[in-house]
Amino acid sequence: MAELGGRLRSLREGAKLLQKDIAAKIGTTQASINRYESSSGTPPTDTLLWYADYFDVSLDYIYGRTDDPRGKLYDYKPEVLREISEKNEEIRQFVAMCFDPNSSINPRLKEMLTKMLTEGQK
Repeated sequence: MAELGGRLRSLREGAKLLQKDIAAKIGTTQASINRYESSSGTPPTDTLLWYADYFDVSLDYIYGRTDDPRGKLYDYKPEVLREISEKNEEIRQFVAMCFDPNSSINPRLKEMLTKMLTEGQK
């Protein structure tokens, strides 16, 4: 069962989530998530199914029966990636604006980047 706990931890850490974040999404406590990840407790079936669906991995992967995390065979975007991409949409828009040659920010950004790179070489 140590493999199961390690897989749950690596899925969470790979998504840059804290134990309390997972607990809130599942509707349990951070202590429960800690027990599952440290293999001192066994997660209920519905929790394992939640992990498989949320991270789009197979239960065989979670149980350590395979090292191939692929779950579904169709084009599916797991919820965790959808949440991350929604948060990053504003960042993408900002970066696009910075590199738009017609943007008023573009010349200032070029100047700032050049200064940072020059100072970094000293």
